[in-house]
Amino acid sequence: MREADVLLMDGDCGLCTRSAVFLHPRLKDKQSMRFVAIESDEGQAIISTFPEKMQHVDSVYLVRDGRPYMRSAAAIRCLLYLKLHYLILFPFAWIVPLPLRDVVYRIIAKNRLKFFAKPEVCIFPSLSP
Repeated sequence: MREADVLLMDGDCGLCTRSAVFLHPRLKDKQSMRFVAIESDEGQAIISTFPEKMQHVDSVYLVRDGRPYMRSAAAIRCLLYLKLHYLILFPFAWIVPLPLRDVVYRIIAKNRLKFFAKPEVCIFPSLSP
């Protein structure tokens, strides 16, 4: 059996928490993805295996088939884990050039704490298989 891919998100971020709560029930296979907080020991251990230039980025990360992705590339690849009616959005999102996607990602990331309240507890351990 293949090991689940890992989505690393900020456990203290309301947007990340809401995104995980949205994603989890919509996964095609609940065993396909684990949610891990970046601040956790496990999250830091995973990030330490990334190339040096990726280790110090304030971003969401997705480790898919052993390969790390960050920012919009990670976010868009999350669509690949979802049920068909969400999966069909992937090609349309992928058409948008990476630099433009990352600009939008960075604007949202920069302002996420203004619009989404910090969760009282990190929910990610309860969402993982």
